[in-house]
Amino acid sequence: MLIRLLDVVFAFFGLLFTFPILLTAIIIGYFDTGSPVFIQKRMGKNKRPFKLIKFRTMSVDTKSVASHLASATSITKLGSFLRKTKIDELPQLINVLKGEMSFVGPRPNLFNQEELITERDNRGVYMVLPGITGLAQVNTIDMSTPKLLAETDKKMISELSLSNYLKLIIMTVAGKGSGDRIK
Repeated sequence: MLIRLLDVVFAFFGLLFTFPILLTAIIIGYFDTGSPVFIQKRMGKNKRPFKLIKFRTMSVDTKSVASHLASATSITKLGSFLRKTKIDELPQLINVLKGEMSFVGPRPNLFNQEELITERDNRGVYMVLPGITGLAQVNTIDMSTPKLLAETDKKMISELSLSNYLKLIIMTVAGKGSGDRIK
């Protein structure tokens, strides 16, 4: 209950304080791709679908696959900057406010990532809200290693406390982890 309250407070103030950055990214994004906001159906808590909101970092015609399966040539110049600075993740604060995500939790996967879905199902990972960041992200473990990712997600869930929640957020803001690999 306390973590949900912190999610709402942090997301509200995060959107409020980063509004100039969000607006700038939208304006520049229009010139970069013509479509600065990226919305994609992802798997949430209890495997329910929700629409994840991010800033577009790849060209509009890029196939809808996990980042580690996408080509590096798909990433735009602005997209590279947005990924490096993690600004592309800021619109997910809306998902947090809506109760579809938490700040800390397993990164939401696509519905076609069957191996990862099986590994996460076997470990009960879908019992919690997906997150913007988590233990796997700060340790540079991405969806290209489904078993390791699911094991790390399970560990994070079983050890999640208020102090771990805050620690993972601080580590993410400080730049720990490098995001999803691109081939």
